[in-house]
Amino acid sequence: MATEEIRVHGTVQGVGFRPTVYRLAKACNLHGDVCNDGQGVLIRVSGSEEAITEFVARLQTECPPLARINQLTRIIYEGEFNFDNFVILPSVSNVIKTEITSDAATCPQCQQEIFNPFSRYYRYPFTNCTHCGPRLSIIRAIPYDRCNTSMSAFAICSECAKEYHDVENRRFHAQPVACHACGPTAWLERADGKSVTASMFSMLDDVDAVCTLLQKGEIVAIKGLGGIHLACDATQETAVEKLRQRKRRYHKPFALMARDIEVIEQYCTVNAKEKELLTSSAAPIVLLQVKGREGDGKNLFTPNYCRDAINRVSTLHIASSVAPGQNTLGFMLPYTPLHHLILRRMNRPIILTSGNLADEPQCIDNDEAREKLGAIADYFLLHNREIINRVDDSVVRVVGDKVQTIRRARGYAPAAISLPPGFHNLPQILAMGSELKNTFCLLREGEAILSQHIGDLENAAAFNAYQDTLNLYFNLFQHQPEVIAIDKHPEYLSSKLGKELADTNQIKIHQIQHHHAHIAACMTENGIPLDSPPVLGIALDGLGYGDDGTLWGGEFLLADYRKFQRLATFKPVAMIGGEQAIYQPWRNTYAQLIAAKLWDNCQQQYADLEIVKFLNKKPLKLLNQLMEKGINSPTASSVGRLFDAVAAAIGICLEECSYEGQAAIAMEAIIDVSSLNNYKETLIYPFDFIFSDSIYCIDPRPMWQALLDDIQQQVPQTVMAAKFHKGLANAIVEMVKRLCQENLINQVVLTGGVFQNCILLEQVTKGLQTLGIKVLTHSLFPANDGGLSLGQAVIAAAQLINCY
Repeated sequence: MATEEIRVHGTVQGVGFRPTVYRLAKACNLHGDVCNDGQGVLIRVSGSEEAITEFVARLQTECPPLARINQLTRIIYEGEFNFDNFVILPSVSNVIKTEITSDAATCPQCQQEIFNPFSRYYRYPFTNCTHCGPRLSIIRAIPYDRCNTSMSAFAICSECAKEYHDVENRRFHAQPVACHACGPTAWLERADGKSVTASMFSMLDDVDAVCTLLQKGEIVAIKGLGGIHLACDATQETAVEKLRQRKRRYHKPFALMARDIEVIEQYCTVNAKEKELLTSSAAPIVLLQVKGREGDGKNLFTPNYCRDAINRVSTLHIASSVAPGQNTLGFMLPYTPLHHLILRRMNRPIILTSGNLADEPQCIDNDEAREKLGAIADYFLLHNREIINRVDDSVVRVVGDKVQTIRRARGYAPAAISLPPGFHNLPQILAMGSELKNTFCLLREGEAILSQHIGDLENAAAFNAYQDTLNLYFNLFQHQPEVIAIDKHPEYLSSKLGKELADTNQIKIHQIQHHHAHIAACMTENGIPLDSPPVLGIALDGLGYGDDGTLWGGEFLLADYRKFQRLATFKPVAMIGGEQAIYQPWRNTYAQLIAAKLWDNCQQQYADLEIVKFLNKKPLKLLNQLMEKGINSPTASSVGRLFDAVAAAIGICLEECSYEGQAAIAMEAIIDVSSLNNYKETLIYPFDFIFSDSIYCIDPRPMWQALLDDIQQQVPQTVMAAKFHKGLANAIVEMVKRLCQENLINQVVLTGGVFQNCILLEQVTKGLQTLGIKVLTHSLFPANDGGLSLGQAVIAAAQLINCY
């Protein structure tokens, strides 16, 4: 007989792991016990060596759906052992090292129960089990026990208690378990305070009544899992436009929810990988190609939302204002019983967008929702289960055969990742992230924990939420940072807060260059060991603070985790008006033409072009003075702003954008695929390569000359967009070819928000692979600033590694 202690680290609490241990121990005829503690799960077993070995093997192959074993260790147990059976012990609180499970979409078994009239969970909107339901959104502390969640407010009834204590039941120790008799309840309210009853709209209940309201064209605020959403019928143009005006979200696309895959397939193509994502326990928003777009070479969406696009979308019954200027729709499936019940008889998609005013965090509290959303929603569907942690919907897409995460939140956060080989003996590190699309990152004992998406910190409410979430994570993970990593930009609120925390607690601070952090984040998720040779990192984005005090955004860096060398960049061009250039693309067009010394030529050769006429109406003398004197017009090597400039030149979002990247996204959407795939030099805009002051520079001047000629020749926007993307990709590939040959590199990282452009990413990747170069891209974490904190954390760790 042998007796062992088995320690399991990973996502192993609140996911039915202990019942699985119990079942397998019984099947293998083992005696002993199992319990949750701060480190994960602790198992003690006694039996034959063969039986214990079989038990360990089956534990790893028969893991519950939501569980993940990161590490399993076995040692001989030499303590007192007096078991004649196998039992499950209460949780033990000690040093916190375990993981917190992500919120999980309703499992098939629970779905069946809520629609089964003979089940006691029939039409119960908060049905869950160990395979699904709320986790991060309701937790205050760990171990993950009911008393440490917002479910502590609900005393469990005898029927639920029976299931909770039945080790053979899938609700065994399911902390949020509840039913009609003892759990949270949902109710319907009118925004104007007048009385309302479900019988006015439904023969069933308040939840079912929401479906009728949506079909009638009403806007309903729905309290869900990690926040409150605003919903309306996505096929009713009047309702969608009303939502846009009230929410003050004028162009940014809305997310959609549909009852099932069959409804989605009426509007979009869905491949096997996309279907897998939609139906996964994470249940993210998946960006899908609108039917009839891919490969037809037609101009479905233009900056003016052309009639052809509107007519085509209308025939599919999706309101044209759902996703203006785009050829994709963001769909998700119901992920809570509440959503399943609302959509039961809804045969068309609904909009389900964050319940907030533009740029503010999503509401999570009932009173807050009534105050802030009362002028937007006509009705409220609320409930009395408190949301502890705000968790937005995650957004992903499939590029080629690889998943690309755009926003990492519900369903994915706060799952930890193991750091690559070499990252050991580290102090606890906190990385503060960026100003936009913020996340923060905790590093501890060889793993990184990235927070859910927080948002843009320039909004005061978002910054407050950022601080609250930081404190919550410190508590949940008992994290006491010994080092803080921040972005080098002196005006980022995250950097300022990091400095305050470092000063207050007298701990060391590391300032990390923005694009180096992007590259390091991609290296980390691809498992590049600490002491590997440098890679060539290509970081393209809107902007980041450079080591020389200027703004960077189109960088080629020779980098490892500790340091980098800037080998090449794009030609720096003024951002006239500073931040105004992000939202008024024409400013970038004018700055580019001035930098290329083509403006005087425009006045003569291209005077009749719409873009030239438009620019001539602007106060050019004043703009020239701003650039000449450097007044609120910093130069930036930003590829994001280059996209804006080209888009405006060909007539896309010329006057203004309501969100960053709108013009670039719209230009990607109109690309003529046949032009893109037809490789001819005449179909590619050229770029120059200049070597000066020990650095290469990509100069777009010849591209602008060719583009102006095409505009004059009235070449279709779709073709010009294709030629720009192809030309830019070729310029990047050519630069990489030179740098790799000169520096003996064969591994390239593609990162930064610009590489969320599928066309550019695919074209560059294909070109580099043709040269035999290994290409590393993002998948688990966003290429945009949402992944920046991971890079900050590992760079700080690498720089410290020899000190500990």
